Amino acid sequence: MDKASDVLKSIEKIAEKRFIPSIGPVKGKILAEIIKKHKLNHIFEIGSLYGYSAILMAKEDKNAHITTIEIDKQNATITQENIEKAGLSNRIKVVQGDAVKIIPEISDSFDLLFLDAAKDQYLKYLQSAEKNLKKGSVIVADNVGIFEKELKTYLMYVRESGKYQSETIKVLLEYHDDVYDAMEVSVKLHKD
Repeated sequence: MDKASDVLKSIEKIAEKRFIPSIGPVKGKILAEIIKKHKLNHIFEIGSLYGYSAILMAKEDKNAHITTIEIDKQNATITQENIEKAGLSNRIKVVQGDAVKIIPEISDSFDLLFLDAAKDQYLKYLQSAEKNLKKGSVIVADNVGIFEKELKTYLMYVRESGKYQSETIKVLLEYHDDVYDAMEVSVKLHKD
């Protein structure tokens, strides 16, 4: 196994034991397939936790460059350490802070926006980042099944605004055999 795979397995063990809400291998495979299908290289992630999804995305696409934001200082430090152990610090940049404040400062465009942070902020994150999205950019929002109520306005926006073509992918919640969750995958239809 390569270093990145070793780090992913280590995070999976911790996440399963303590139920740390990492996307896990099943959702990770879906995310990897989305990246390959759409050829997404410039990735912006909100919500790093321990770096699982950022490492997975970088591992799956050797051309991917990822910026990941984590509000919690300790989690950002752990993420950085895991990225270094995985040998991917040249392609993953960790930014510690509040995404709502950081996004307006970013001028780069990105192909993929991955949302896996404060659920009640998903719509605010997306609307702040729309200036960075181009036609064909993909937005993946995790946990839209178990947090459907909290994400009602976000889901209405991506499904009904006319800006996105959106699809819900139902999947088991990570590390559970009987709890369903979902990921919302939205493709930007045109540049604003």
